[in-house]
Amino acid sequence: MKEFSRKDYVGSKSTLCTGCGHDSITNHLITSLFKSKINPYKVAKLSGIGCSSKTPNYFLSTSQGFNSLHGRMAPLATGVHLAQEELKIIGISGDGDTASIGLGSFAHLLRRNVPMIYVVENNGVYGLTKGQFSATADEGSTTHRGHVNKVGAIDICSLALEMGATFVARSFSGDAKQLTALFSLALRHKGTAVIDIVSPCITFANHEGSTKSYDAVRTRNKQLQELGFIQPQEEITLEDDGSTLIEVKLHDGSRLWLKKTAEGAHDITDRDAAAALLNETKRQGQLLTGLFYWDAESRGMRPEEPATALCRVDETSRPSRENFRKMLSQFA
Repeated sequence: MKEFSRKDYVGSKSTLCTGCGHDSITNHLITSLFKSKINPYKVAKLSGIGCSSKTPNYFLSTSQGFNSLHGRMAPLATGVHLAQEELKIIGISGDGDTASIGLGSFAHLLRRNVPMIYVVENNGVYGLTKGQFSATADEGSTTHRGHVNKVGAIDICSLALEMGATFVARSFSGDAKQLTALFSLALRHKGTAVIDIVSPCITFANHEGSTKSYDAVRTRNKQLQELGFIQPQEEITLEDDGSTLIEVKLHDGSRLWLKKTAEGAHDITDRDAAAALLNETKRQGQLLTGLFYWDAESRGMRPEEPATALCRVDETSRPSRENFRKMLSQFA
C-alpha cells in the first residue's frame, strides 16, 4: 500500500471564524487518521447542515464526500454502508443537526449500529443563524444577548447509550491528547462510535453565562480517565509507577490504556454504569469527558447486513422490471 504523508489527510483552508473549536477538532482528526495509516481513498466523509457540516471540506481532500440535507446524515450513512461496506465512514454533525431536526434519524442509526464514526461538534447554539439556543444548551445558560434558556438540554451521550450505541465518548475540542486517543480507537471500532465534542463557538457562545464557552468548559471539565493510544507498529512500553492502569487489547494488536484519575475505576464495558455516571455528574453540574462505554465485541450493523454490497449486485439478482413496477404500485 502507498505510504501516505500527513499532507494527504488535509483539506481546504478553513473559512470558519478564527479560533473556532471545530478547526481544532479537524486538526486532531487529521493527526489520528495519519497515525492510524487510514487509506484516504477508502473513506467517505458525510455531513448535514450547519457550521460543523463544513468541516469535512477541511480534511481528506482526496476522499469521497457528501453534504446531505439538514438532519439527514444518518440515513445517508446507512445507505453508503450498504452500498460500499468497505468504506470507512466519518460523519461530522452538530448539536442542531443531530439533536434537533436530525434526532429521529440519529436514534435509528444507533439502533442499527451502522459502522461509522459519528462526531457531534457541540457548541449549544445555532451559529449560522446568529446564536439561538440549540437542543443541547444547558438550562439556565444565556445567549450573547442575555436571553436565558428555560428548557432542559438533550444529552447526546446519554441518548446514545439508551439507543444502543456500542462506543460512546465525550471530549473537548481543546484537549488534543484525549481527542486523538478517542479518534484512534474509534477508527478501529466495528459499529457506531459516537463522540460528542464540546466545541466553543468563539462568536456566539464565548461569553459569561454560556456553559459551553472556553472558560466554562475549563472550570467544569472533569476527565473520567487519562487516555492514551499506542499504535500497533510501535513498541509497547509502560513504566510501572504504582498507578492503576487498565489495558485494553484490540483485535489488531494495538492497545488502549486508561489511567485511573478518580476514586473507583469506571468500567467502560458496563452500559448501565455509564448511564448512571452521566446522570450523577449532570446533577453535580460537571462536564464529564472521556470514554464512557465501549463494546469491543461489536461486529457491525444490526440486523445482519446483506451478504453482497449493493454496488456488486448483478443483473440476475435485481428484481425484474415487471416486479419492480408491482412494488412501486403499492406506494401509488
